[in-house]
Amino acid sequence: MRYALVVLLTCACALAPAATSAQEARARWERMCQIRAEKFDLVLPTAMHDNDLDMWIVVMREGLLDPMWEALGRGYVGGWAYYVFTDRGDRVERAALGVGGYMLEQCGVYDYFGGAEELASYVAEREPQRIGVNMAASIGGADGLSHTSYLHLRRELGRHGERLVSAERFVSDFRATRTAVEIATFAEAGELSREIAERAFSNEVITPGVTTLEDVAWWMSDQQLARGLKSSFDMPSVYITGPEGIVATSSDRIIQRGDLLMVDWGVGFLDFYTDMKRIAYVLREGETRVPAGIQHAFDRAKQVRDVMKASIKPAPTAQQAVDATWRAIERAGFNRIEFNEPSSDPNITDVVIGPHSVGNWGHGFGPSLAFFNPTRLTYELRPGTLISVELFAYTANPDWGNAKVRIPLEDDALVTERGVEWLYPVIDRILLIR
Repeated sequence: MRYALVVLLTCACALAPAATSAQEARARWERMCQIRAEKFDLVLPTAMHDNDLDMWIVVMREGLLDPMWEALGRGYVGGWAYYVFTDRGDRVERAALGVGGYMLEQCGVYDYFGGAEELASYVAEREPQRIGVNMAASIGGADGLSHTSYLHLRRELGRHGERLVSAERFVSDFRATRTAVEIATFAEAGELSREIAERAFSNEVITPGVTTLEDVAWWMSDQQLARGLKSSFDMPSVYITGPEGIVATSSDRIIQRGDLLMVDWGVGFLDFYTDMKRIAYVLREGETRVPAGIQHAFDRAKQVRDVMKASIKPAPTAQQAVDATWRAIERAGFNRIEFNEPSSDPNITDVVIGPHSVGNWGHGFGPSLAFFNPTRLTYELRPGTLISVELFAYTANPDWGNAKVRIPLEDDALVTERGVEWLYPVIDRILLIR
């Protein structure tokens, strides 16, 4: 796939409008419909084959929608409802039983619409040996089947109920294997995230001595609301970092001159969610640039990111990719530490990395290079995987009595045959608030 071309084309796209309209709603539905059709046609068969599934059943009921509801087409669910996918060789047959509605039906990706009461006969007619259901030990987005729904499904299927297996790895493969339109849409979400965050960290929003951290966070939330955007996180994490670490987060703390500001957040556009960070410094009276100690710490963090970008490549497992990345970081002279446990040596920069999957949540499906996703460290890191390149670098600042400045960098990227490619302009400077 020509990922670079997709990203270039995406950069030419207009941002989402300030206020949604009926026409915008249709455009978003059409985009999701196209993604759904290509996922079902191009990705679903391989994912089922690779995971040895003959059938995949997603169970929903009114008031208890599976996390896959959006990806599968939404639809109105009254009582019990089932999306049923059957491997037919080079194509997957799709049925919606007990679920329907204009948008689901008009999308045209389902072969059959029927009643929920047809489930048992529909399954028996196809005689699947392995039926995947959304039960997962490690990935919440693949764990939508409640205990009650599981017992109900076993009863409904009779003897075929003995053939239910976890679809965790399958769901991860299906979600994390990206089509060109998905990549373009996610890149657009990234540009929206970046634009809002960088406006938030400017004098458009912040007046030193007046504006609070939560004022900034609420402004960002209002931007999401006005543009019809969501979030897989809570309130944006707008915080101040000082010699003792994080001082305050999204609170009534008033932003003062000399503060080092950071934000960790992401937006949800259609069914895609970003995860990124930005940094700003509030100039003191008479200052025109970032103090040297803070700037040096930022530059060191960027050097770590450069090493990561050059090192992360497709690999048989994500663990192998992250091991190679750590070797490169340590060869470059950086010190590996546990999270938020920097050394006292002022002559070295301490580093933690956590590049994780991203896409359909801020912490998404698929292979992950992060220490907090141990199961997904065992997954193959394939070209086309969306990841958030995240790191924390701790560098001594003479102005802080050699206390270390914690610089977090995070932006979303695509793993290609060539390595890591950014999906929008990443953070390359500390933003200035005058």
